[in-house]
Amino acid sequence: MDIRLKWFYRLGFILLLFIVFYIFMKLKPMWGPVLSVMLVVLLPFIIGAFISYLLHPVVEALHQKGVKRGLSVIIIYLLFFGGLGVGIYKGIPTMMNQVEELSENVPVVMEQYKMWMRNLEYQTSNWPIDVHERIESGMDVLAIRMNTFLNHLMNYAMKALDFLVLIGLIPFIAFYMLKDFESLKKMIWYITPKKWRKQGRAFLRDVDTSLGGYIRGQLFVCVAIGVAATLLFWLFDMKYPLLLGVIIGITNVIPYFGPIFGAVPAIIIAATLSIKMVITVAIIVLVLQFLEGNVLSPLIVGKSLHMHPLFIMLALLAGGEIGGIIGMIVSIPILAILKVFVLHARVHFRKKEPLVDK
Repeated sequence: MDIRLKWFYRLGFILLLFIVFYIFMKLKPMWGPVLSVMLVVLLPFIIGAFISYLLHPVVEALHQKGVKRGLSVIIIYLLFFGGLGVGIYKGIPTMMNQVEELSENVPVVMEQYKMWMRNLEYQTSNWPIDVHERIESGMDVLAIRMNTFLNHLMNYAMKALDFLVLIGLIPFIAFYMLKDFESLKKMIWYITPKKWRKQGRAFLRDVDTSLGGYIRGQLFVCVAIGVAATLLFWLFDMKYPLLLGVIIGITNVIPYFGPIFGAVPAIIIAATLSIKMVITVAIIVLVLQFLEGNVLSPLIVGKSLHMHPLFIMLALLAGGEIGGIIGMIVSIPILAILKVFVLHARVHFRKKEPLVDK
């Protein structure tokens, strides 16, 4: 076939894909509600599968030391969900109280900032009037956005109670998935077409090698940093220590930009107390980030992704543009899966020797 004709076929195929996608999006009012219901129903299974995936290596390590598999599952299961349950039982009410208190004190915080801005305006009276007006309007916008964010946080927490039954299923789903992990693997093996089995297993193995260690290590580091930040804020009498510690722990999962996002709320609140507290909080954040970047991450996470920082930054920016903070969190795992997919697709389309299953 002529090369130009091949390109016409390829362009026609791409154009057809765009048309199909456009029609599919136009039909969203029809399939959107069905997809929402499916997501709600499948969410406990997705979370349960994720928890099982995280705990499975620990269960296997315990099993290889001579502990029966069933007993290994029960031990790890009770330790994980027991600790998680105690943390939720003790921490959620405290955190909600701190969120509510912070929401009520936002006007006081903003009034403090306005007083500082008036002092700054007095000291910079020779600056253009437009600059002062923009600073004032910026503070008003910041106050509105802080109130909106805190209200959304409270609303999401209340909505979570509506799905209490579904959330309560997660521990049971995770338990059975852990217990029957090998049986589930065999079931997936047998329902997969024979011609895809070896390459599919090799693909999943490479994804697990690239992604598994990163996710488990990163979660451990984030929990450690969040707990350490909470304790240090509490020891130094910083306001809302649990809330700020949770924010620092969650945002720490985002490479490069996460520490900045996590430090900003703590610095802003510390600034309403005293300059000494600002310096204290800044030192705490810097010390934690030094330990995370030079001790914890290299030791626990390592270089499991094997990707250049430029690609990671590009993925973070794209994820942030598409899905905000959540998009930045999931962008790195998606990038790792895409990397493995591209490597396997290149082997497949070049018709090289199939990957040998170890």
